[in-house]
Amino acid sequence: MRKIQIQILFIFLAGTFISFAQQPQKPNSVEIYNQIKKLNFLGSVLYLAAHPDDENTRLISYLANEVNARTGYLSLTRGDGGQNLIGPQLRELLGVIRTQELIEARKIDGGEQFFSRANDFGYSKNPDETLKIWDKDKVLSDVVWTIRKFQPDVIINRFDHRSPGTTHGHHTSSAMLSVESFNLTNDPKVYPEQLKYVKPWQVKRQFFNTSWWFYGSQEIFDAASKSNFTKLETGVYYTGIGKSNQEIAALSRSRHQSQGFGSTGARGNETEYLELINGDTPKDRNQLFDGIDTTWNRVKNGKPVGELISRIITKYDFNNPSASIPELVKAYTMIQSLEDDHWKNLKSAAIKNIIASCSGLYLEAVASEQEATPGSTVKLSLEAINRSPVEMELTSVTTLPDHKNTVQNTILKNNNDLKTTLQLELPATIEYTQPYWLKEKASVGMYTVSNQEIIGTPDIIREAKVIFNVKINGVEIPFERIVAYKYNDGVKGEMYNFLDIVPEATTSILEKVLIFKDTKSKMVPVKVRAGKDDIKGNLQLELPNDWLVSPKQIPFALEKKGMEQTFYFEVTAPVQPEDAVAKSIVTIDNKHFDKDVTIIDYSHITKQMVLKSAESKCLRIDLKTSGNTIGYIMGAGDEVPESLAQMGYKVTILKPEEITPEKLDSFNAVITGVRAYNTVNALANKQKILFDFVKSGKNMIVQYNTYGKTVTDQIAPYPLKISNDRVTEENAKITFLAPNHPVLNIPNKISTKDFEGWTQEQGLYYPDQYDAAFTPILSSHDKGESPKNGALLVAPYGKGYYIYTGLSFFRELPEGVAGAYRLLSNIISLKQPIEAPKQELKK
Repeated sequence: MRKIQIQILFIFLAGTFISFAQQPQKPNSVEIYNQIKKLNFLGSVLYLAAHPDDENTRLISYLANEVNARTGYLSLTRGDGGQNLIGPQLRELLGVIRTQELIEARKIDGGEQFFSRANDFGYSKNPDETLKIWDKDKVLSDVVWTIRKFQPDVIINRFDHRSPGTTHGHHTSSAMLSVESFNLTNDPKVYPEQLKYVKPWQVKRQFFNTSWWFYGSQEIFDAASKSNFTKLETGVYYTGIGKSNQEIAALSRSRHQSQGFGSTGARGNETEYLELINGDTPKDRNQLFDGIDTTWNRVKNGKPVGELISRIITKYDFNNPSASIPELVKAYTMIQSLEDDHWKNLKSAAIKNIIASCSGLYLEAVASEQEATPGSTVKLSLEAINRSPVEMELTSVTTLPDHKNTVQNTILKNNNDLKTTLQLELPATIEYTQPYWLKEKASVGMYTVSNQEIIGTPDIIREAKVIFNVKINGVEIPFERIVAYKYNDGVKGEMYNFLDIVPEATTSILEKVLIFKDTKSKMVPVKVRAGKDDIKGNLQLELPNDWLVSPKQIPFALEKKGMEQTFYFEVTAPVQPEDAVAKSIVTIDNKHFDKDVTIIDYSHITKQMVLKSAESKCLRIDLKTSGNTIGYIMGAGDEVPESLAQMGYKVTILKPEEITPEKLDSFNAVITGVRAYNTVNALANKQKILFDFVKSGKNMIVQYNTYGKTVTDQIAPYPLKISNDRVTEENAKITFLAPNHPVLNIPNKISTKDFEGWTQEQGLYYPDQYDAAFTPILSSHDKGESPKNGALLVAPYGKGYYIYTGLSFFRELPEGVAGAYRLLSNIISLKQPIEAPKQELKK
C-alpha cells in the first residue's frame, strides 16, 4: 500500500464548532436556531465556475448564512491539472485532494458542492481548445443535469462568457456553458434521458459576479458605472457566532491548502456586484430574490408548514432547544404529506437534523476495524443517547446494504447511553471504496461515469450504513448514519474515519517507472497486501513477450489481514528501445486481483483510498548519464528524486539547514524541486552557498517557480525575471536555438523526437527577461502565439553551470516520458571545457 501522510494541524470552524474533518457535527444553540430559520426559506442559488478555489466564498457564505438560501457551488472540474503545494500527488490524486478540500470548505461556509465529469487537463488559453478536449456536449449535459436536480432560482457565474482569451480557457468555458444552459434546462427535448430522474426546470435569473479583476484594476472599476448592477452588502457581522462574513469566507478558502490559498479574514463593509445576464431584473436591485416566492407558499399545501415554523422560531428557547421538539416533530409529519418531492426531501433531511440537535440525540455506528472485504461480516458497535426530557424510543435499526432490520424497542431515557452490538453482513457484490469517478477509464478531458444518477455527486459513495428508527412523541423518524471507524490518538484524541471496503488482496509494483539503459536484468520489487486473514495464492508480473520475466509466478501465503510481503522478479529488457507496461496480478482461488491501493492522508481532509491498476511503465531507452551524486532540495513536492534514482543517480534530499559548503561538496549537482523558491523561505539565505557551489565547478538546476512570489529576488547569479509564459500544447513544435550546445548533444544526442509523448504541457512560468550570460536552448509556442524562448536557460558561472528550466519534468518523468529522462541527463552532465595549462616560452 502506498501511503502518503503529512500531518497538518488545523481548526475546522462551522460557526463555533471545532473538529477534525470527519467527526460528526454537534451544533450549539445559536447554530440550531439559524438552521430553523433556514427551514423557512425556500430559495436556491447555484454558483458556477471551473475549478476548486474559483468560487467566491464571501458570496457563498453570505447567501447561505445571511440570506438563508440553499446555496450550491458547481465546479466543472475537480482541479486535477493544478500544482500541489502540500505533497507529490498530481493529476487524479490531486483531484481527489482538491475534491475533499472543497467539501471541507462548504462545511464552513454553509454551501453544497457539485461537480461535472470534466477533467482538468491543465492550463488552456482559450475556450475553443477547452470545449474540444472536454467534449462540450457531455459537460453541458452535466450542467443541465445539476440545474434540473438542484433547481436553483438564481445562477451566478464566476466568469464572463463574453471575453474568450483573456483568462484560463476553463474559466470562460464554464460561463459559456452556464449561459447556454439557461434556455435548455426547461426543454424536455434536451437530454430527455435525464427526465427519468429529474424534471425540467427554469432558472429565473442568471448573473455574472463581476469585480475589479475583470476591469484590470480597482481604480478603473471604482470609476465605472454600476447603476445596472445588483449590489449585495456582504460585509455582515454574525453576532450569534462572533464572526464577520469575511472571516467565515477566509476560513473556507483556507481549506484549499494544496493550492496555498490560506486567507486572512477581514471585517467591515463589503459589496459584491452582480450583472444580470439572463432573466428578469429584480425591482429591488439589492435583493437577489426580489419577486421570487421563497416562502412555503411556493409548495402546494405548504403554507401551514411555514406558519408553524414561524411560531417555532418566535418561541425558540436558546437555553432549552428541546422545548421546540414537539412542534418540530409536528412540522416533520406535515412535510411528509406534501406532494412536492423536491422540497419535501430537502426539508425532511434538514428538520431531522434539527430535531436530533435540539434533543442532543447522538446516534453512531462504528466498525471494529477500518477495512472489510466483500462477503465478510463486520462487527458494529452502536450508540444511541437522548439528552433531553422528550420521550423517545429506539424501535429498530436497519443495516445497509443488506437491509436487515433488528427490533430494539428500547426507551431512550434522558442522558442514558444505550450501547449495543450488531453484525453487518456485507454482500459479495458491494463496491470497493474508491472515488467513483475514477472507477471507469477516463479520457484526457472527461471522466467516465455511466450511472446518470450519481453524476455530480461530490464525494465517495459509501454503501455501509445504519438507519436508527426512533419514535419521538409517537412519530417514528429514520436517522441514517454512515458506518464509521474511530480510534483514540494519544496526542490528538478521538480520530474519525469511515469503514472502507477493500479487495481480498492488493498488489503494487513499488517503482512506477522502471528504466532499463541496456539489456542487463533488474530485480523488480512487487508487494502483496492481505485484505483479510489467511489468503494464499500466486503472484505474477506480466510484460510483453520480448521482455523476460523470471520466475513466471511466485506463491505466497499471508496469515493476517493487513500483512504485507515483497517479492522480486528478475526482468530483462529487449535489445531495442521500447516502452512497455508491467502489470502485477494476484490470483486467489481462481479470482484475479490487480489493484494498487494509494492512501491519501492529510489532517485537513477525510482520509482517502484510491484503487488503481497495479501497473508500472518499463522503458528500454538509449540513456547515457554522467556524474552520480545529486543533492535535491524539495520544494512544493514532486517525485523527481525517485526518477533520478531510476536513472542511476544517488540522490540525497537536502533540508535547508543542511545546505552548507561541506555538505554540498560531495555532490556533482544540486537540483531544486518545483516551486522551491515560492515555498522554502530559508533558501533566501542560502544563495551565496549555492552559487559558490556552482562557481567551484558543479551544476545547479532550478525547476519552475511561479512569478512574483519568490522568497528572494536573486534566484540566479545573473538577472532573471520569471513571467507567466507557458506552452500548454504538449505537442507544440520544438525549435533548437542552440543546436550545437552540449546540453543537446552530450552524453545523449537530443532530437525533436525526445519531445514526443509529453503530457499536459511542455512547461510553465518561463523567464522572459534574462541576462546575456544565459543561452536560451529551446523555443516553442502555442498556436497563434509568439515564440517562447525561456524553457531552458543555461549560463556558465565560475567553473560550473547554472540552469533554469520551466520544462515540466515533474510531470513527464513520473509518466515515463523517455525524452525527458535523456534531456535531464544532459542537463545534469554539463561540464565546462578544461583549459590546457599555459606553457612558458623558452628563451
